[in-house]
Amino acid sequence: MSSFHKVALLGAAGVTITVSALVAGQLAATASSGLSIGNVASANPRQGVQNNVLAPGLGQTSLAWGSLPLVNPDKAAGITHYGYVTSVGAPLTQDPKEAFKTEPDKNVYLVMGGHHYLFQGHEGGPQGYVTRIDLDEPDPARRVSLVAATDTDGKNLPTLDGITWDPFTRQLLVTAESKSPAGGVWAITLDDSGNATTGKAARLPALGSGGYEGVQIDEAGNVWLVEDIGGSAVSGGKRPHSFVYRFTPGDPGDLSKGGKLQALQVQRANGSAITATQLATDPADPVITDLHTYGRSFATTWVTVHDGTGGFDATASAADADATPFKRPENGVFRPGTGFGQFYFTETGDTSASSTLPGAYGAVFRLSQDSPNALKGRLSPVVIGDKEHTGFDNISFVTKDQLMVVEDAGDTLHTQRNALDSGYLVDLDGKEGKAKQLTRWLAEGRDASALYDATTSPGYNDGDNEVTGIHVSDGDASVGGLLGAASPRPFDGTWRMFWTQQHGDNVTWEVTRGR
Repeated sequence: MSSFHKVALLGAAGVTITVSALVAGQLAATASSGLSIGNVASANPRQGVQNNVLAPGLGQTSLAWGSLPLVNPDKAAGITHYGYVTSVGAPLTQDPKEAFKTEPDKNVYLVMGGHHYLFQGHEGGPQGYVTRIDLDEPDPARRVSLVAATDTDGKNLPTLDGITWDPFTRQLLVTAESKSPAGGVWAITLDDSGNATTGKAARLPALGSGGYEGVQIDEAGNVWLVEDIGGSAVSGGKRPHSFVYRFTPGDPGDLSKGGKLQALQVQRANGSAITATQLATDPADPVITDLHTYGRSFATTWVTVHDGTGGFDATASAADADATPFKRPENGVFRPGTGFGQFYFTETGDTSASSTLPGAYGAVFRLSQDSPNALKGRLSPVVIGDKEHTGFDNISFVTKDQLMVVEDAGDTLHTQRNALDSGYLVDLDGKEGKAKQLTRWLAEGRDASALYDATTSPGYNDGDNEVTGIHVSDGDASVGGLLGAASPRPFDGTWRMFWTQQHGDNVTWEVTRGR
């Protein structure tokens, strides 16, 4: 039995695992707001089974894993376990080799009705669904429940990626990362005890249909959406093809009443727009290099994509409106203490070392505005990716001056650099326009199930494990608890940190202070 599986089995029994003894390297990461941890010297190699390695000062506890049964399964649909499903309601060991992995993705932590819950959407398998982990339930077999698997018309939900809590509507908003017409946003209403009122998800057509992944709410009730659709391949890489959006509702308390969807437009030094048409024609446009250069800053404006209640293709409409596409932006979050005036979002890039196009390794960008409703702003790169640090995906502030960013580099790049994914702590203190200090807080491993998928996959499960769902929250379900409203204080007994190890065993972890 591998050392990882010893860890996984201990975690399955509810044991807290402290892994700092596995770490080589002792560099500390400290910001003015106080979090100090060690540094993991290097990523895990892409060889066999590998342990997760956390920085000195950190530990982790497994909360849920793929083989955990649901307390309220939908047996007819094959939705019977946390991270594994079958397409026909067959036994979990689906013929010919194994069951579908559902890949629980982003996390939302809420304290409701005196209970502490963690909600996730699932992005793999024949259909999507939403689950809830009861963090107060000591019995793992009674811990995870099914929240919703169908829409209000009784149709199966598409596979789901993003999730957030909208305190204005008292709804979970979940997103489907698929091109139109499959992609979009759905809402699930919860009561004050954290239970779904109908067990159904209502589509919100006014927010458009696109490859949405990241979703956040600001203090005005606007919905911010970050799209992840890979562009078409050309010589040397891929074209930028995805957009950043802001939806301004007519009634923040009822998103079904419609509103205005806008997309971010970035401008060249001469004031002209950087458009989808331009970058499709010339994906090596020097402006992409400029966007990925420390010290550069670009004027931005929001352009209207759609106004009303009916459905539409958001991606095509954003391109038609001369919005600016990026190379797979995926998730975003507001910086605490800025009055929702700073929005940080990730760009994954091409996830291949063979790409020679500018921006191939992605970035983390900061959009600065006077207010969340402002029309104008400035865009600057905060982290510029390279071969060793790329595939930036999920993102969360852990203090007001420290940002957590995790990789989804993919099997191809894992092989090219012989390195699995990592999670980084970005110290935002220091001079503007300079490279920020990155501290590796996580060198993700590869469990035996993921190794099997990577080497013997039947074709419907991904390979190496992926870091996703990094989430730091105090669980406050009020408007005052919006991510970005208050400065996090990790490990203070109220603020908690979570991440999900997708693929393979599909384990969701809580990060703790190590012994």
